[in-house]
Amino acid sequence: MSDAPIGIYDSGFGGLTVWREIRRALPDESLIYLGDGKNCPYGSLPEQRVAELAEAAVRRLMDEGCKLIVVACNTATAAAIEHLREMFPAMPFVGLEPAVKPACLRTRSGVVGVVATERSLSGRKFLATVARYGGGKRIVTAVGRGWVEAVEADAEQAPETERRVREVLEPVIAAGADIIVLGCTHYPFLRPVIERVIGDRDIEVIDSGAAVEKRVESLLDAHGLRASAGHGAVYRFLSMADGDYCERLRRKAFADEVVRQEKNDYI
Repeated sequence: MSDAPIGIYDSGFGGLTVWREIRRALPDESLIYLGDGKNCPYGSLPEQRVAELAEAAVRRLMDEGCKLIVVACNTATAAAIEHLREMFPAMPFVGLEPAVKPACLRTRSGVVGVVATERSLSGRKFLATVARYGGGKRIVTAVGRGWVEAVEADAEQAPETERRVREVLEPVIAAGADIIVLGCTHYPFLRPVIERVIGDRDIEVIDSGAAVEKRVESLLDAHGLRASAGHGAVYRFLSMADGDYCERLRRKAFADEVVRQEKNDYI
């Protein structure tokens, strides 16, 4: 057993969708969330720069005593997860990748839509997953341009955001996709808008949040790292930006909940 915290890292707000899944399923576990904020979005940054940012974030979480780290950012996973595992072999890592495998297994039309960042869609892990599971399927990809920025600006319900979502999704839907994979952890914040754009068309929308949580549980058990039953979980928020960004992370995470928290920190 270990009452040390689980670290969760993302370029900004997006990984909070994973944070929520882990908190819901593992209420005894303390969580430290690091949302970069300063360098977000990562989607069009050079791979080497993303890897440098990811390494700095992981070192910070390790300094905080984290027992396991979730790279809750598809772009950072694509650019850096192998490097991180080589750099820190004693640390259990969970990375993300678009849910292409379940989408390919569940599609009825044989057409799968994947919306992600430029870096994720060109990453080796994504291409290898498509090659492995996409046989006989048509994979239609699209970059969610402006989607991360809308979430970071708390502008999910803005008319301009719906226009951007529609602009990205309509060609994917027109191509015959009956299942759409959200390949960035920011994108689930846009589900209400996505569902409005889809309307009454029979299209399923999936993301990786629940699968990541299950992988976290598996690694905690494999390494004997579960928190003790009834442990008073503490939730902290860090950022590469400033205290205001940390407060925004907290508000986004908890919404109207009143939860025991420690004072927010920032780097």
